[in-house]
Amino acid sequence: MAGVQYLEASRIYAGNPTPAVNKLDLEVVEGEFMVLVGPSGSGKSTALRMLAGLEDVDQGAIHIGGRDVSQMPPKDRDIAMVFQNYALYPHMSVAENMGFALKLKGVSKEDRRAKVVEAAKLLDLEAYLDRKPKALSGGQRQRVAMGRAIVREPSVFLMDEPLSNLDAKLRVETRANIAALQSRLGTTTLYVTHDQVEAMTMGHRVAVLKDGILQQVDTPRNLYDAPRNAFVAAFIGSPGMNLRTARLVDGGAQLGSSVVPLRREVVEAASRANLQEITLGIRPEAFSVATDGEGITVDVQLVEELGADAYVYGKVVGTDDDSVTKHFVVRFDGRVPPRNGDTIQVVSRHGDEHAFHPETGERLG
Repeated sequence: MAGVQYLEASRIYAGNPTPAVNKLDLEVVEGEFMVLVGPSGSGKSTALRMLAGLEDVDQGAIHIGGRDVSQMPPKDRDIAMVFQNYALYPHMSVAENMGFALKLKGVSKEDRRAKVVEAAKLLDLEAYLDRKPKALSGGQRQRVAMGRAIVREPSVFLMDEPLSNLDAKLRVETRANIAALQSRLGTTTLYVTHDQVEAMTMGHRVAVLKDGILQQVDTPRNLYDAPRNAFVAAFIGSPGMNLRTARLVDGGAQLGSSVVPLRREVVEAASRANLQEITLGIRPEAFSVATDGEGITVDVQLVEELGADAYVYGKVVGTDDDSVTKHFVVRFDGRVPPRNGDTIQVVSRHGDEHAFHPETGERLG
């Protein structure tokens, strides 16, 4: 095992003045499961490939176990990578695929076999060691790719969207298996995904990137409860946080015909910044039905029933929402959801609101 450090590491492609990864400062402690997450083009895969030696480090440095590996070839970095497409040799059996890297290192046939069998037991692949990849399901191929990484006993595992080719049910099952396996092995792991649910359920900590810049790195819970800016607030959570521009008034922030109370520290931060309005954020699950006939009035346009829960998508009455692209989302009890065309009134739990600077997007309070 070894820790990893990105020290203002940048990747700049020829002909593009904007760095794909821009001065990334990130420390992954020994044994940690760190997830890099962000939308397409955020730089997460590039950052992983820089660590693997598949992309140059144009500025700054990357350390593994305290060694500067920025200019080292991939084979000398003591890492093992699991790719999105598994990258298995079709003419080799499962056992041969898993042991191939050891064969190149000159490990004896007996030792190779012992390591492969040990990894196969961990991954429930013992019955498939003599099969070719074409005779395996997608989930089994993914486990073979994991096994190939495990037998090398590297200091760091690198995983680049390894579940993206699996169906939804198998993805849920396999991500739990990967998290449990990493916990058992204790190997430092960097895992790239665009799926924020995957990130939140797997990582000890999660690093959120946008346009090559690190936005926030924290535990999943802290990212959810205290996003540093409006981008993280909108990206983390499914469905995402409702974000609306709201005018500051006595008692809070005006949203439609209702005033949402704000915490004192938010009001004070907005006052220091001389703001007349803020970006107000409220998560879908922070609402309850108004019992006194007052609250935020929402015209219901779509109800998504999911069994235990229902998500109501609509437009806040009295605002200029573009309801085609920017629905307001409220979570309801799935047994008593409203219907399309209804008008509902909801109130948010005090203290569950979030406030951001309307221009910089930075958190207030």
